[in-house]
Amino acid sequence: MLTGTEARGTPAGAGGGPAANAQEAVAAARVADIEDRLGDPTDPAGPLSHAHILEADEAGELSAEGERILDGLVLNADFVPKEDGGRLERVDTLVRTMRQVFRRDIALGLGYGVTSFMAAVNIWTAGSARQRRRLAEILLDGGKVSVAYHELAHGNDFVRNEFRADPREGGGYLLSGAKQVINNADRARAWVLFSRTSDAPGSRSHSVVFADRETLDQDSYRVLPRYDAVGVRGCHLSGLDFAGTPVPAGALVGEEGKGVELALKAFQITRSAVPGMALGATDTSLRTVVGFALGRQLYRKSVMDIPHARSTLSGAFLDLLVSDCLSLTATRAVHLLPDETSVYAAAVKYLVPKLLVEAMYDLSIVLGARFYTREGEYGIFQKHVRDLPVLSLGHAGSAACQATIIPQLPRLARRAWFSGQPAPDALFDPRGALPGLPFGELALASGRDGLSASLVAAVDQLPSGTPEERAVHALALRMMDELRQLQEHSLALSPEDRTALASPASFALADRYAVLLAAASAIGVWRRARGGDDAFLADPSWLAAVLHRLAGRLGQQRPDLPAGCEARVHEEVLRRYRERRSYDLYDTPIAG
Repeated sequence: MLTGTEARGTPAGAGGGPAANAQEAVAAARVADIEDRLGDPTDPAGPLSHAHILEADEAGELSAEGERILDGLVLNADFVPKEDGGRLERVDTLVRTMRQVFRRDIALGLGYGVTSFMAAVNIWTAGSARQRRRLAEILLDGGKVSVAYHELAHGNDFVRNEFRADPREGGGYLLSGAKQVINNADRARAWVLFSRTSDAPGSRSHSVVFADRETLDQDSYRVLPRYDAVGVRGCHLSGLDFAGTPVPAGALVGEEGKGVELALKAFQITRSAVPGMALGATDTSLRTVVGFALGRQLYRKSVMDIPHARSTLSGAFLDLLVSDCLSLTATRAVHLLPDETSVYAAAVKYLVPKLLVEAMYDLSIVLGARFYTREGEYGIFQKHVRDLPVLSLGHAGSAACQATIIPQLPRLARRAWFSGQPAPDALFDPRGALPGLPFGELALASGRDGLSASLVAAVDQLPSGTPEERAVHALALRMMDELRQLQEHSLALSPEDRTALASPASFALADRYAVLLAAASAIGVWRRARGGDDAFLADPSWLAAVLHRLAGRLGQQRPDLPAGCEARVHEEVLRRYRERRSYDLYDTPIAG
């Protein structure tokens, strides 16, 4: 059986060595700078304290001080490719940097910059040189850009959108119609608009338009009233209504009729990245509940001494780890396996928000009645509970992500899982070097899945010396058996069950597939970490516990874990709390 390295080799610019050290030094310095400037969120006198964030949230506004700090950090440069004057070189590094912002406030992360990144990816993927220059100019000047894919009448079925960009006599287009629920529509200096350019049915009926607000006739459009929201209350969610607004021919992004293709390629980057950023919010929530459990006394013991509470906290930590594993492989796949990223990105956008929201629910049980407070020491937990579900919607809901996966399952089952080449080992290295962002190489589907093939290849190579390693090996075998069953069911799908209108059973297959990708990612990360400097990641205990947890999601009967697994994970939860280290793959020093 071929390993990832033997099968594909290490791509140019990827892996370890001096390049990895140099890239990691830059990334770590950027993360540390952001963390230092944002300050300790538990310090009431800090520049971006929880108290300050909650006050802004109650007022329905983003933190003005938070935006000022991010302006000073020139955070927008992290959304602009280096060749266009910014800092963006790696998607996984962007996730790490934005995680520090999301750790404090999801609304600030979305409202200040991620919305601009989601819009910008369309231009970096297919925009003209002029469009790239103008967008870089706006962002590097501190401006914001919004993207408008959907319309409320059609939801995720954006091929049916009615917003129009009709050909204009003499050249260019006339924009007509409304777009709703657009983040920063009122504050943006440009909008990326998914627009109908043909009445013909099918995917060639839409195009993408880059509308520079500075050049538009201000009397021909209006910004719609702002929506009140339960979550991300500080975000400026409103809409746009155009009435024959002219834009030049140069506003078209890419080719006319290629809007759906462009949107789906852009989704591969944003779906991979944004859920991983949100790990920061659940990190803060776990940290909040750990502090509560250590300090709260019940029955003459601390809450932490209650087995159920201790298990819940460890389970939330495991959910963060496996979410980061899946996010890591998807973001690195953008660089290393761009033609395979479609299904990985959809799996991340589908599964990671589910894991994080479920972890928050479990943590809320430990927190008890304090979960309902909107102020004080535990108020930030309640805010994160309200904000996190927004990530399951955004520019593509959970069902839309499953619908991206379902049509690809039969081909992957036939061509990839048990006969394809495993992914390169560099896919699983949190700090390994990466080549540049290959925007032009993203593909809608390829029929290859090196990540799942890596799961199959790993089973024969896993060690089985210690009880924890034997548990890993046994659980990995179960995952491979599950993949075999998934293959059989996928090959048996009828043509009707390979579409967005598929039966619930097809959507269940997509769910199982996402869980198996998460398992493959975790196994790959552990194998890469063995013998490395991170003693915890090199320990099989966390992987055995993660696989045990994922097996439960798949409905498998699970043997008991070795006692050492649970003890090791709990020990790590406490260490990272006391030493102020992040609850993810990077074990990063944090403020507060």
